[in-house]
Amino acid sequence: MREEYRKYAETAKTDEEAVKRLVEIIGILRKECPWDKVQTHDSLIPCMIEEAYEAVDAIQKRDDVNLREELGDVMMQVVFHSLLAESEGHFTFKDVVNEECEKMIRRHPHIFAGGDAKTVDKVLEKWENIKCEEHRGLSETSRLRGVPGAFPALIRSAKVQKKAARVGFDFDSAEGACEKLQEETQELTDACRQHDHDNISEEIGDMLFTVVNVSRFLDVEPEGALRSATDKFIRRFESVELQAEALGKSLEEMDIDEMNELWEKAKAEEDGEK
Repeated sequence: MREEYRKYAETAKTDEEAVKRLVEIIGILRKECPWDKVQTHDSLIPCMIEEAYEAVDAIQKRDDVNLREELGDVMMQVVFHSLLAESEGHFTFKDVVNEECEKMIRRHPHIFAGGDAKTVDKVLEKWENIKCEEHRGLSETSRLRGVPGAFPALIRSAKVQKKAARVGFDFDSAEGACEKLQEETQELTDACRQHDHDNISEEIGDMLFTVVNVSRFLDVEPEGALRSATDKFIRRFESVELQAEALGKSLEEMDIDEMNELWEKAKAEEDGEK
């Protein structure tokens, strides 16, 4: 190890020292590592997304050891982008941290300004009111367009719908949203019969958007619901494959009727365990 960098091999003893250590290490990499030197905000987008999802995956798996690592990777991305911005003369890591601190203080007057909010609902209500005040002067359409396009599509559509609902552009009840879903399903069926690929794509989008709307009315988080459904599919598919192996067959050797029969058995077994 080069002598001038030996100090960075020592574990920090305080939070402040740890943050300083990370910032300095990333700064060195930005100057000396061939890969780090050529990175840009745009080139790092896949890394930012990947690290965030890996952290979420660790949370869902209740894997604290991996979560510690993944949170470090997320923080590294924050520092890297901040140093990039500083090198371009836009802002610094200190600016990022201070702005976030100021926002947290501003949006929690019940803690820092002698306000009153004794329930979670009241806290959320105050949070949204303060956000609206900060964005005063924006048109309602601008608020919808302000939902980041990089969000997963289900999350983005839910946020857009929620913002539209605040000004009364919404169904009266879940029943209305469900009726709209039936309408969109029929339109997709009609498009399939016409073999119109562009129209089919549009109708699938409309149907998914409406499913999100139904989810919102029923207080179900659509991203999580779809994730659970995908996990359930994998579990049942695994059961089908194991059943096929027990019969001395591979899935490739079976027709769809045989596989469906095993699927129903897997489904019944899973339902019986609940």
